Amino acid sequence: MYKQKMIYFGGDYNPEQWDEETIRKDMELFKKAHVNLVVLPVFGWAKLEPEEGVYDFDWLCRIVDMLWENGIRVLMATPTTAQPAWMSKKYPEVLPVDIKGRKRTHGMRVFFCHNSKKYRERAAALAEEMASRFASHPALAGWHVANEYGTYCYCPTCQAKFREWLKKKYKTPEGLNEAWNLAFWGRQIYSFEEMELPTELNDDYRFYPPIQQDYLKFTTDSVIECFENEYRVLKKYTPDLPVMTNMSGYIKKLDQFELCKHLDVVGWDNYPWPFEDRSLAALKHDIMRGLKQGQSYWVTEQSPNQQNWQPYNVLKRPGEIRRLAYQGLAHGADTALFFQMRQSAAGQEKFHGAMISHAGHENTRIFREMTRMGEELEKLGDRLVGARTRSKVGLIFDWHNWWAVELCSGPSKDLQYLPQVQKYYKAFYEKNIPVDILRYDQDLSGYDLILTPCLYQMRGDLGERIKTYVKNGGTLLTSVFSGIARENDRVILGGYPGGLREVLGIWIEETDALPPHMNNRMRMVKGTGFPEEAYDCSMLYDLIHPEGAETLAVYEREFYAGMPCATVNAYGKGKAYYVGTDPEQSFIDALAERICGEAGLCPPIPAPEGVECTRRDTKDRSFYFIINHRQDPAKVSLPEGLACAFTGEPRQGEQELAAGDVWILEKKNQE
Repeated sequence: MYKQKMIYFGGDYNPEQWDEETIRKDMELFKKAHVNLVVLPVFGWAKLEPEEGVYDFDWLCRIVDMLWENGIRVLMATPTTAQPAWMSKKYPEVLPVDIKGRKRTHGMRVFFCHNSKKYRERAAALAEEMASRFASHPALAGWHVANEYGTYCYCPTCQAKFREWLKKKYKTPEGLNEAWNLAFWGRQIYSFEEMELPTELNDDYRFYPPIQQDYLKFTTDSVIECFENEYRVLKKYTPDLPVMTNMSGYIKKLDQFELCKHLDVVGWDNYPWPFEDRSLAALKHDIMRGLKQGQSYWVTEQSPNQQNWQPYNVLKRPGEIRRLAYQGLAHGADTALFFQMRQSAAGQEKFHGAMISHAGHENTRIFREMTRMGEELEKLGDRLVGARTRSKVGLIFDWHNWWAVELCSGPSKDLQYLPQVQKYYKAFYEKNIPVDILRYDQDLSGYDLILTPCLYQMRGDLGERIKTYVKNGGTLLTSVFSGIARENDRVILGGYPGGLREVLGIWIEETDALPPHMNNRMRMVKGTGFPEEAYDCSMLYDLIHPEGAETLAVYEREFYAGMPCATVNAYGKGKAYYVGTDPEQSFIDALAERICGEAGLCPPIPAPEGVECTRRDTKDRSFYFIINHRQDPAKVSLPEGLACAFTGEPRQGEQELAAGDVWILEKKNQE
């Protein structure tokens, strides 16, 4: 079985844009920067197959040989994200139809129907040609299928396959009518042929959550089939090499838990916006680590400098690319890969940052910073590869729930799932308490604390498993708009919060949804152990009746002033906390502080505010990542036994970490 022998450093290279002289110059620059892996040819289908069944691989073979001569490995990409123009013209059924019912024309990447038989036929044929040529090449480190799947298609092919998918899932029209409650508004069907896709041509369906959710699940399954169409070919030739694809930094479109079951390695593209809270990138890294529990993931793209597609494309500040790349390693990545290696001379992404800028030489700030990283990672060798993160906090994250929350008609247009998750995650991130991201059906027993923010949709036996977890001594923290519905958006009758009512010890009579200018306040109750402070709260306001739960905070305003808005319930040997509104961050931080104290949750190394600290472990050593996100130096007290992972220099006692700097420290563990 393939074993990664180093942290991969490099990224996307598009040599089909360049002449021989430039390519040879690139090889010299790659070596200077200590690049050890490139990804190619992601967008090279038209050059590899200029007409149907006619292949030209000479140029690619020369470049792969050249890379290997310079000691650089290749993550070989099947360039099936961008079909050639001849295919779109000859076989127009490969082109997608958008939600408005418009047949799209050729030119955009990822602009194909995942269910097109002709697309899959030609994609598999190209994969076969590539695998047969490169399977035994010593440079080959693995396969990268297509790029950033996620196009939604509403063509006749997808319509027919959606009906087949529904029939397989629900068996009969009556089963579908019952599951989706189609008696409402007289939507019942008597044949699956009567079922339409949720497009703008049919607003009844486009705004009906169960139909939309099943369409998104169907699209995920279609993408899985499309990926496996190439995966099977590649594994036939290289069974011991990893085959993966990369997901967009906008991760909502597909159920990545389902897709990643079929990948050998999780890969994603990390493009944080310049001014977004750093906890969001950390959360996404932890989501990636959670997609295949117990396994590292790959950051397949990030920008060496500014992006080109954001409203304000700010330059990466000195040290920022190193800080962002090492944040990925800190949370479980085994790569630091970038888009792109050389900046394009023309086209849509010509101003997207690159290791080699338009200047074309190494005498640039970015090239020097990339070279420093390459040198450091080369010194690190394979010691970090496969290292794991140990956590006693789990956060249940679910794409079906994400879709359900945001497709729901009410209670507020401002309710968004990921920001709600981020608020609760951030409270622990800022304390440097590691968090595992969990599937809805994952075992909970190994965790001291489970977070389930905005768990609107309760799938399977999750409610019973949560009750068992708390009863056996675990702590639960959940929030507003939780426990309300089952799969297919059917409300759990008998009173909110439905599937969580017993464990939380509360009954929610109503939920108010106020516009931003009517925000409320919440005040802590005396004798609960919290400072007697008040906090702002917004958006949603549960009217809570305790059924055994202790009230921690009450509303200050509106007709429900004095009613509980935050509670804790003793249940069996454990506790269940509930926050029935959307409070300001400082309240969640205070609540997290209390829970961490009760559960004995501690960071790997105590660090001041603005300094991120994580730990990854192998069998015989631990790695500590200490990242100063501040604009000023920070003092950190280090325990004995630590050394710089790059130089071996001992580090202990109080040390000053420069503004924006990163330490990777190593400790050898006793057998």
